[in-house]
Amino acid sequence: MITRRHLLGTASAALAASGVGLPKFSEAEAAIAELTPGVPEGVGSYATMAKLPGKKPLIQLSDRPPNYEAPLEYLRTPITPNDQFYVRYHLSDIPELKAEGYKIAVGGDGANATAEITLDDLKKMPAVEVVAVNQCSGSRRGLSKPHVQGVEWGYGAMGCARWKGAKLKDVLDKVGLKKEAIEVSFNGADGPAVAATPDFIKSIPVWKAIEESTIIAYEMNGVPLPHLNGFPARIIVPGWTGTYWMKHVIAINVLTKPEANFWMNPAYRIPVGKFPLRDRFLSQENAASTPITEMVVNSLITSHRNGDKVKAGKVTVSGMAWDGGYGISSVQVSTDGGKSWSAAKLGEDLGRFAFRPWSFDLSAKKGKNSVMVNATNKLGQSQTAELIFNPAGYHNNVMQNITLTA
Repeated sequence: MITRRHLLGTASAALAASGVGLPKFSEAEAAIAELTPGVPEGVGSYATMAKLPGKKPLIQLSDRPPNYEAPLEYLRTPITPNDQFYVRYHLSDIPELKAEGYKIAVGGDGANATAEITLDDLKKMPAVEVVAVNQCSGSRRGLSKPHVQGVEWGYGAMGCARWKGAKLKDVLDKVGLKKEAIEVSFNGADGPAVAATPDFIKSIPVWKAIEESTIIAYEMNGVPLPHLNGFPARIIVPGWTGTYWMKHVIAINVLTKPEANFWMNPAYRIPVGKFPLRDRFLSQENAASTPITEMVVNSLITSHRNGDKVKAGKVTVSGMAWDGGYGISSVQVSTDGGKSWSAAKLGEDLGRFAFRPWSFDLSAKKGKNSVMVNATNKLGQSQTAELIFNPAGYHNNVMQNITLTA
């Protein structure tokens, strides 16, 4: 397995090669450079800590395309700083777009007209701000047992930011929707390295596209989007997994037939009936599978890692909880393996799509102390005790259970 020393050395070497000043890692900070536990042992042969432009060191799981996970320690606040936000791409040809000359082509057979929308046009429209979790559909895929194919993400393929932009509905109003329109598709400026790779195109149902919270964002946490998080503008679909949050968006098409691109079918699908879905993507469903859409209720311990040593007595354990936008109603903590539960304290509510902080004061006894966490949303949905297995490793919301040694 990859070691802390190896990761620190790799991060230092990468920064030295880039000419960037070397960070001084304290013993406490050294934990940031550990790979998320639980992923397959083989991941240690290629995963490294690496620093992208404008980012603090992230866990590099692939370079082409760039897929970089946030260490657990970067997820201790309800708003994830831009330089600590994870990076996820499907395609490796990622152009450096400029604000000047940037345009989004809007049309399609389900639209009454066509239009070209510039970045200035977006900024002249009524601005909307939403705090929302962006989570890769495959977050925690690496924890699946048996293991499945795909990027072997641990816990950190996600982050929560304050997104600002124009409502997608206002952009669609520029071209008008035909009554036959059923989906709205998106294409980004990033492209495949070889022609045989299908372009990354995604669609959402019209009803989702015209929701007040679905936006075309040009700001992230009060500043222009970072390049690797979608500059100049990206689609934000709060409550739904990140696969629909198209970065560097350059085309929006209104469709009268279901989008048939590879990335809609067969990719990014889950077995019908496996997971609780309130609002379904019916135009993309078939008898066997349905597109992954809203995130399932989940929580994460970010204050400690499994195996950490603590002092006996009061220990505050904390983390984040989130779901598909229904809102977190409670977080429960068990210290006896799930036999009994106590309520954790919920922190500031930044909105139904945001991380909800929680904390719990543990009375740590000398020796090993178990901490298990379970979040429940306002629909009454809770996390699972055992993995709901599916071939793509999606929707892993197994209750996290760590051991602290006092």
